[in-house]
Amino acid sequence: METNRPRVLRLSREERICQILAAATREFRASGFDGASMSAIAAGAGVVEGSIYRFFSNKAELLTRCIEVWYEDMLEHYAAELARIRGTRARLRFMIWRHLKTVHDEPEMCRLMFNQVRGSETYRKTQVYRLNSLYTARTVDIVREGIEAGELRPDLDLKLVRDLIYGGVEHRVWTFLWGGGELDPDAVADAMIDLLFGGINGIGDMANRVATVEEKLILAVKNVNHRTREERQ
Repeated sequence: METNRPRVLRLSREERICQILAAATREFRASGFDGASMSAIAAGAGVVEGSIYRFFSNKAELLTRCIEVWYEDMLEHYAAELARIRGTRARLRFMIWRHLKTVHDEPEMCRLMFNQVRGSETYRKTQVYRLNSLYTARTVDIVREGIEAGELRPDLDLKLVRDLIYGGVEHRVWTFLWGGGELDPDAVADAMIDLLFGGINGIGDMANRVATVEEKLILAVKNVNHRTREERQ
């Protein structure tokens, strides 16, 4: 005799983990790390709380995996966008802007990343650390390519440029993330790229401009003298 029992949908291990991670990410975004509860995550994933511990040993490990997935998706989009941009200045400007835009659009995830994941003793052993290293290495590659193309000085310290960019961004967004200040990704990216390419020495910059004008004037005078001699002959 057949019964009308509802059919139980059995998910694979990978599908169940994705379901839990999606629920956990929503809970972490809404409540932060301290406020998030495993019971709420379980309810959001449609599983009993004990099921979560089959895949994750504790809440910290679960958060780290959520950040990893978020980072992987983010970097995939970065790569696709960057591939369409040409020129060292434009590519570096994009990397700065994209970093700022992520902080602007995803403050909850960035706070979790800075406070919980990056601040942990095991951070350097996580996939998040490796993903972040790959991300910042892309900026180093752009600077190196700019040097090879003759767009940048050949004596640049690649790692120092990287540190100036990401250290500068992090310092700039601190108030926005924890103090409620404003953040304009476009304006900050433009200002930072102008400083990187122009420097802060206005006097030296003006001296370079004067020298360039002087060189052009000397060349123009030489050309006039040359034409005058040719006409006399």
